[in-house]
Parts: sequence; C-alpha cells; structure tokens
Amino acid sequence: MVLNIQVLDEVKICPHCKQKMSCCEAPPFHIGDGLGWGSDVLFICLNDSCTLFLNGWDQIEAQYGHHASYRYMELPGSSEGNLMMVANSDAFKACAIDKDVLLSQNERYQKEKEAVEALPSCVEKGNDQPVMFLILDEAADLASRDAALECLIKLNNISCVDPIRNHRFRDPAFEHRVNLAVAQILKANFVKECPFCFELIKAQAKKCMHCKENL
Repeated sequence: MVLNIQVLDEVKICPHCKQKMSCCEAPPFHIGDGLGWGSDVLFICLNDSCTLFLNGWDQIEAQYGHHASYRYMELPGSSEGNLMMVANSDAFKACAIDKDVLLSQNERYQKEKEAVEALPSCVEKGNDQPVMFLILDEAADLASRDAALECLIKLNNISCVDPIRNHRFRDPAFEHRVNLAVAQILKANFVKECPFCFELIKAQAKKCMHCKENL
C-alpha cells in the first residue's frame, strides 16, 4: 500500500461516541456497489461502546433479520459520514494502521531501494554493505537478494561469513544458496569452518587452533 504519511496525522472524531476514529486499510472493493473507495484508507470508529455500534445490532436484526451492526466511517479529507455494516466486533480492527510501524516499514524499504541501486557498482568499489543488507533483510525482494549473493561471491570478503552464520534465514531454499556462496568464499580463501566451534581455520588444519579439537 502506497500511502501519504500525512493522512495518518488527520484527527477524526466519531459524532456518536466522541472518540477518536482509527485509520484503517480500505477493503479492496466497496461492498455496496462494487466500486472503489477512492482512497487507500478509511477512518472508522472501532469503539465497541459507541452508541451506533451498540444499537446497530437490534436495528439490523429488526430491519433485515441479520446478525450485524454498524461502524461509523469517513474518508480522509472529508467530513461526510457513512455507515459500515459489520458482522462482528473484530471487523476492521486487524486493518488499523500503526503509524510507527508504517514509518519503520517505509524506512526499511528506502534502505532496500538504496542497496539495490548500489549493487551494480559494489564489486568495483569493494563495497559489501548493500550486499549484506539485502542478504540479511528477510523482507527484501528475493530477486535482489539473489543478485546480492552473486556480488558476495565476487567480492570474496571472508569477513562476511560470520554475520551470515549468525543470521537465521526464513527461506530454506535461499539459505541453501547462501551456504553454497559461503562455501565458494571459504574455498577461495583456503579456509574452512571448524565443525565443533565453527571458527575459521586453515583448510589443511588437522586440529582447531580455537577449540583444540582434532578434526
């Protein structure tokens, strides 16, 4: 969802309960007529003690014979009120937007974008920062992470191995590709990982210089 952050600063008060309304992601379509809302977000009163919500159950039961109620809603930049029919008290609560979370997601996205833009020149410049950011960022685009892996192999920087080993990858398939890349880097630098303490040692070592275990 692409959203103008300033929309989240808009304050709307429900006329029925005088409580601050919540900014929520809009449903993908207008339930009433199948048309779009014209906005990515809606301001909805999620107060379960709101008189509109409390009285709505009996009103809809008497008028339509359905178990449902109403939530009060307004569009951003508009004071025109609308009623949203809901089937239970949890409706739209999971869609409420947390500004701090959204800002954090936006910051992460901007860093991902900068890292992707830096990839084409990172090998030439010997810059592994954008490469490591993409590899370790679980939310980054998978194609960009795979491109970063190719750069990692070309950079051949053994110092990248430790942060990779200390990261828990969510995608087993990507983790397998990471392990193959690390194996190439270790081989190119004539080192291996101790199977007991996982410290890097010479490829021909028979005893680990760190944990003293025989290999």
